[in-house]
Amino acid sequence: MKKILIACLIAAVFPLCVFAQHSDDSGNIKQLMILQDSLAHLGKRFINNDTEMERMNANTQFIQTLVQALKIPHSFNFPFDSVKAVSILNSPDSRYRIISWHVAFDDGSYRFYGTIQMNTGENLKMYPLTDYSPYIKNTEDTVTNNTKWLGAQYYKIIPVYSEQNPYYVLLGWKGNNVKTTKKVIEVLSFNHEGKPVLGMPVFIGNGKTRKRVVFEYTRQASMLLRYDENQHLIVFDNLAPPDKRQAGKYEFYGPDLSYNGYRFKDGHWIYVDNVDMRNAPSSQDNDYIDPKKQAEIDRSTVAPKN
Repeated sequence: MKKILIACLIAAVFPLCVFAQHSDDSGNIKQLMILQDSLAHLGKRFINNDTEMERMNANTQFIQTLVQALKIPHSFNFPFDSVKAVSILNSPDSRYRIISWHVAFDDGSYRFYGTIQMNTGENLKMYPLTDYSPYIKNTEDTVTNNTKWLGAQYYKIIPVYSEQNPYYVLLGWKGNNVKTTKKVIEVLSFNHEGKPVLGMPVFIGNGKTRKRVVFEYTRQASMLLRYDENQHLIVFDNLAPPDKRQAGKYEFYGPDLSYNGYRFKDGHWIYVDNVDMRNAPSSQDNDYIDPKKQAEIDRSTVAPKN
């Protein structure tokens, strides 16, 4: 019951807002600077506070303060770059930005929060993201929307421009539980009403077409998942257990020093086996630093790095 209430929290506090407000730009910036300081402080609290209740209370205050900040005209152009507890990604075409973050529970699980803010100038238009992870049974086969989000903290947006159906591929970290961690390749598009759609059947390979790709592996391991723009290739570690008898037990899965990928072709991503990564960086997870392994957020950023 607790997690159901938590899952509904952001939907209640983060309503879809469309409104206009008028004031001078210097006044707007001053307000945003003040609210940014509050957000930075609250972000440290929902990462570093000792008890789950303290973290959740700080997160509730953070959501309320973020909504207040985003209501300020032209807030889309304000970077909030001192708020290290969240990931803020602008789409390359400046159509929208995604703000995403997580809160850790005492049992080792996570709840993800976020919103999609559209670039509408003086008017605020945003779509809150409600983490629906426990209720999505077939994660790679399901198309959802912002109210039924497979939560993640994103660190990369890959635009796919098409006259018929433009979409965006998102790479994200998705902490899972005390035994395993997840990463996800998500797809974001917008329907004819301009509302977000999550998932699209564009990943082809291994005998099936996937609407998104989810990786699960031991929490003790790091996994490479990144985009090589020169090759139009999403590359990732091949995950496998050390013993074939442990197949399907993802708490034993980890990188086996080989790499696979999805290469873009004709609007789809085609699976590629045994990608040559001899000149690539090692498979250390440079895309995300688990905040539970940090002493203090202000000594090292928790936001995923590109």
